[in-house]
Amino acid sequence: MKIKSMEWLSLKEMSDGLCKKKFSSLEPTQHLLDRTARYDHAIKSFIHVSEHALTQAKASDARRSRRNATLGPLDGIAVALKDNYLTADMPTTAGTNATGWTFAAKDSACAQRLRAAGCVLIGKTRTHEFAWGTTSPPVSNPWDIERIPGGSSGGSAACIASGFAPLALGSDTGGSIRIPASFCGTVGFKPTFGRISKAGIVPHSWSLDHPGPLTRTVEDAAIAMNTLAGYDARDPACQDQAVPDYTAAIAHSSKNFVIGIIENHFMDQNTPEVQDAVDASIQALRNSGAKIIYFRLPLLAYGLGAIYAIELASSGAHHDSAVNAGHSSGYQKDVRALVEMGRLVSAVDYLKAEQVRSLLCEEFKRIFDQVDVVISPTEPMTAWKKGNEIVRIGEQNESVLAASWRLTYPFNLTGLPAISVPCGFDKEVMPIGLQIAGRPFDEASVLRCAAAVERLLDLKQRPLMAHDALSL
Repeated sequence: MKIKSMEWLSLKEMSDGLCKKKFSSLEPTQHLLDRTARYDHAIKSFIHVSEHALTQAKASDARRSRRNATLGPLDGIAVALKDNYLTADMPTTAGTNATGWTFAAKDSACAQRLRAAGCVLIGKTRTHEFAWGTTSPPVSNPWDIERIPGGSSGGSAACIASGFAPLALGSDTGGSIRIPASFCGTVGFKPTFGRISKAGIVPHSWSLDHPGPLTRTVEDAAIAMNTLAGYDARDPACQDQAVPDYTAAIAHSSKNFVIGIIENHFMDQNTPEVQDAVDASIQALRNSGAKIIYFRLPLLAYGLGAIYAIELASSGAHHDSAVNAGHSSGYQKDVRALVEMGRLVSAVDYLKAEQVRSLLCEEFKRIFDQVDVVISPTEPMTAWKKGNEIVRIGEQNESVLAASWRLTYPFNLTGLPAISVPCGFDKEVMPIGLQIAGRPFDEASVLRCAAAVERLLDLKQRPLMAHDALSL
């Protein structure tokens, strides 16, 4: 295998290559570090690159040289972590330069699991400050560096799309894994709330935050989930649920699958190119034997207000001491405004929002009593130009913040598992994402459907990568 192709290997391909001794862990790790050093000045996906990556790779190679001493399919695989995951050997900033904040030099639960699996923790990716926002400055979208990558896990998505690592972790409070995955043409998976431990992740909203992987393929996400999922008593929200073999689930076909389409909210205000790509994906599933059922969910008209109240209030509570101490004056302007708005959410507002959340959970349960998954666009549009605050969708103008999480937030509010998988491109060759959501703790069905879409569409996204952007 030629070393130059290693940046586009999937996690599975890299793992297989290591197992078959086609190359050592040191080779792809060095190659990815060299590629990052050469090109990330244009993308700015990393805030910190590990000084210990090669040492970790050598340790993996030493294990592999001893018979039956490997730690599993992730042993020797390079992984990037969003800069709100605590790490013992790399600094954590949560994307802020404000005074008054220090973060412990210890491993988050996810970092611990990855190290135990033999991963090479290659670096920390940039996040929109405190995991707020959907633009992740100063990160650029690798498909067009004049456009935003999405957020708040924009650094992780851009890292994958740029060929800097085969696996990165993000966090998702209103869409922060799936939004950048859609905009950057990667897979982004938010499992059920409580499936992966949040211990050691800088909190944003304790009842909405979801850790999860960003990868090149659905199979890669399933492999990552086999390591990341599981009970952890250090996270009070983490559930003691049996963890299936996610990789086994994706081998099954989509024949006899029952798919739900919620016509209002998800399907009634998208750009024509997004809607066409999603419709084509649904038709491909129908042609493969899936059954499609249509629904309406009027209560979603109140959902955005509900998640806004909950997120603002919980983030405001987390930042209360910093605001009182005057440290929020150092926050980015957009984040400071949102944090201070959280102090205006009353107890009545918060409780009404929680009531809407409960009702939405009941409505989605009614739908999932009849279907296996629900499908929609991930985003109503493709990535916008940096600096834009308004996007035009159809005949309406929307703020970029409201538009970008309009289709993703319902699955944070309800805690349901949801994935974004590439499903096409617009006329400017910007990626379009398809969102698939499922029942609580039924990540297997979500991954199974996403893998079916991946096989049916067979997108060739890697050759279309904006190489000119990476040669700046």
